[in-house]
Amino acid sequence: MKLIKNIQSIAKEVLRQEAEALHNLIGLIDEEFENCVYAIINCGGRVVVSGVGKSAIVGQKIVATLNSTGTPALFMHAADAIHGDLGMIQDNDVAIVISRSGDTAEIKVLIPLLKRTGVTMIAMVSNRDSYLAKNADHILHAYAPEEADPLNLAPTTSTSVTMALGDALAICLLEARGFTHDDFAKFHPGGALGKRLYLKICDIYPHNALPVVLESAGLQEIILEMTSKRLGATAVNNADGKMAGIITDGDLRRMLKQHNGGEILHLKARDIMTKSPISVSPDEYAVKALELMQSRSITQVVVVEQDEILGFVHLHDLLREGLV
Repeated sequence: MKLIKNIQSIAKEVLRQEAEALHNLIGLIDEEFENCVYAIINCGGRVVVSGVGKSAIVGQKIVATLNSTGTPALFMHAADAIHGDLGMIQDNDVAIVISRSGDTAEIKVLIPLLKRTGVTMIAMVSNRDSYLAKNADHILHAYAPEEADPLNLAPTTSTSVTMALGDALAICLLEARGFTHDDFAKFHPGGALGKRLYLKICDIYPHNALPVVLESAGLQEIILEMTSKRLGATAVNNADGKMAGIITDGDLRRMLKQHNGGEILHLKARDIMTKSPISVSPDEYAVKALELMQSRSITQVVVVEQDEILGFVHLHDLLREGLV
């Protein structure tokens, strides 16, 4: 195997060049970019993204991001457009054509065909003097002065810039549409990500036991309730059936340490419990319970609605659901 000198230096230089190009891209966001956002928002149709080579791959990623953030989009390979794929374009669509040079043979064939359909065309291009840029209705200026490879040939910096500009466009469209957490959840129902977005406390706690004692309960009753329900805690209700507090394993240990061998059989739940425990509502997202447990270094939270204890959610429940 051939040894390569200065591997770390090469990698750092690639990242430096790409980071610099991305930083310079910030200065290119202007009214022209805004016009592209408005063109898509007001079109009433979909975004059709096209390109060839590496631009096609980046275009497919942009399409995926647009779809997942509320902007209907599809990909049409520039080379396939002349073989029937132009049929996917509708009158009220917006076409985004991606090309660094804007002068490739496939792009020059595609542009007249797109103009014939009458759709609004956006050029995502580095070269503003290119055939693509001059024939587009709007320009997304994905300027990349040079690629990161020493030959200035392999699409590296240009693809990073184009992908980042696509992300900026998608998020602006998301904001403009008022896209919400619930909307995002509808488009991402699968896997751990989906569960983080849609799984709620009410989906979990009914499957757990509900240990509960009254404020007047003695130590034996408390321990038996906690042991039988196997949650390491018990809720404490007042005489009206409303939440008064919670007793955990930790509360019992602290109580024993405090009395240090003294008489404890006279103690009641009200003497041991933690008042106003950390709680969540049944309509809260399960990931919120996870954040609470992690920030407070606890293993369970009590589910409460209108001062009534409904149940418990334990860290093991969230582990089982794949949220951790």
